[in-house]
Amino acid sequence: MYGSTPLAVWWGRLEVVGLELLPLTGPILLAGNHDSYWDTVTTGIAAMPRRQIRALAKATMWNQPVLAKVLDGMGQIPIDRDKGDHGALDRAVYELKENGICLGVYPEGTRSLGRTLRPRSGFGRLAERVPEAKILCAACSGTVDIPKFPQDRPKVRVEFFEPAGGPKRSDETAAEFSARILAEIRAKAPISVAGRARAKRIAAGDDPEVVARESGARPGG
Repeated sequence: MYGSTPLAVWWGRLEVVGLELLPLTGPILLAGNHDSYWDTVTTGIAAMPRRQIRALAKATMWNQPVLAKVLDGMGQIPIDRDKGDHGALDRAVYELKENGICLGVYPEGTRSLGRTLRPRSGFGRLAERVPEAKILCAACSGTVDIPKFPQDRPKVRVEFFEPAGGPKRSDETAAEFSARILAEIRAKAPISVAGRARAKRIAAGDDPEVVARESGARPGG
């Protein structure tokens, strides 16, 4: 992450809003939007003055030995999305309750790639199992332009905020809560398309789901 700081902060002209909302201690469930691989790094850099963000990451990332060591060192938690990895969720609950971590979760489950994705219920289930965790959102924008260095200099922004609708209500299902949280985030950070070729095709009217699938992405669900 430290090696990526100059790109996000200097090249990306990173602006951080609402950092003071992150408590210095205690469990936090932090939901974010996911348009770019840079979202995780940028949000982590933005939060660093107050908290380290740990995250549920795709289990396949541990297939690379060097990357696996980095991920373990960062305290990231592998999750197999295809199998509904209850073991990973149990570990996340343990870390939240016993160690008071700040856990970052993407309700969309994967990068949007221009698609409107169905929010996953995992964030809501974590909120149910750890009701003492503070619920926060992180709206991240401009990250899809970071890889365009040295052209098209981006303006990256991370805004931490409390959901206007408050924490999970007793009359909400886990899926409904995840959907409400994601809707608030997307109101501040609309979907952006990562990749110039992909963005051009979608702007020309191609179906985002087809474009994403042809580039190797999993179905949006």
